[in-house]
Amino acid sequence: MNVPADRVRAQITAILSAWGMDADLVRATAEVMLDTDLAGIDSHGISMLMLYEDLRLAGRLNLQAHPLIVRENPVTALVDARAGLGHPAGVMGMELAIKKALSMGVGAVAVFNSHHFGAAGYYAELAAKRGLIGLVTSSARTVCVVPTRAAVPVLGTNPIAFAAPARRNRPFVLDMATSTVAANKVKVYDLNHKPLPAGWVQDEHGAPVTDAATALHTIFGREGGGLTPVGGNAEMRGHKGYGLGVLVQILSATLSGASFSPIRLQTQGADEPDNVGHFFLALDPKMFRPDGAFEDDLDSVIDVLHRTLPADPALPVLVAGDPEAEQRELRLRQGIPLPQALADKIRAVCQRCGAPCLLEPMA
Repeated sequence: MNVPADRVRAQITAILSAWGMDADLVRATAEVMLDTDLAGIDSHGISMLMLYEDLRLAGRLNLQAHPLIVRENPVTALVDARAGLGHPAGVMGMELAIKKALSMGVGAVAVFNSHHFGAAGYYAELAAKRGLIGLVTSSARTVCVVPTRAAVPVLGTNPIAFAAPARRNRPFVLDMATSTVAANKVKVYDLNHKPLPAGWVQDEHGAPVTDAATALHTIFGREGGGLTPVGGNAEMRGHKGYGLGVLVQILSATLSGASFSPIRLQTQGADEPDNVGHFFLALDPKMFRPDGAFEDDLDSVIDVLHRTLPADPALPVLVAGDPEAEQRELRLRQGIPLPQALADKIRAVCQRCGAPCLLEPMA
């Protein structure tokens, strides 16, 4: 069914509130999750509630945690998310970076002791909306990406996002996992009973796995195999995605003091926080160019890309951020599609926590 955006927001809010989350933390989290679903990133919005419930019941997630600045100077800050959900810490981290960039030209903020924070592009775009360039990276809790030449997973999906403001065009917003696909995208395919494209997931022998249910078991239930890095196998130059994944790990976790999941899983108990790390950079283009010159030149770049002759006339050339913007316009009109399997899971979460079930189809 297609559910109106305000109903999805209300449902997320009702569940987080029933779990005892403070109202300001609920608002920040629900806003990020709703925007993610509106953008068509179904793997990182309301569908994450079941994972958050598992973390809560395991005692790993502190839903009452308010992020805390533990170290700061005019251009940098270190934030302790205090084992809370990553969305409030993410908003705080990027807003801090934005504030510093508007004052000093650059702002860099690292966050540790966090959990999943949704789609990285949301935070990068916060900077672009203020006329700044934004860069965001995050480590991940789940060990599911197989390094080039390896048989077992070592890395997380380790996303990277970049946003830059234009004047006439929408901001350029790149949001990508450093794996070929996000793990939760495989979950979405399974919920919709769709086969996976070959190359997303491989087994311990390097062979592709295309059945979504089998792929989920490979990612989450087996020691061997997992998601491929961006690029795929070694012949497809997947070492580039592998290198990007390590880069993100260094910026997000090694810099902030957050964990490296293979080590954390060996040294911490099942009830201890994930200690995910995030990194936020905001940069003011006016420190390099006359006011407006960067935006005008980026408009020219985007215009050339949009006018590029397409291989298929029915499929015009897009720029990063276009698909999400188009989905946002469509879903605001037609509602957010929720497969029946996901709606059933959300209803079950509501029953367990005593929250009302508010999901209703568009009138």
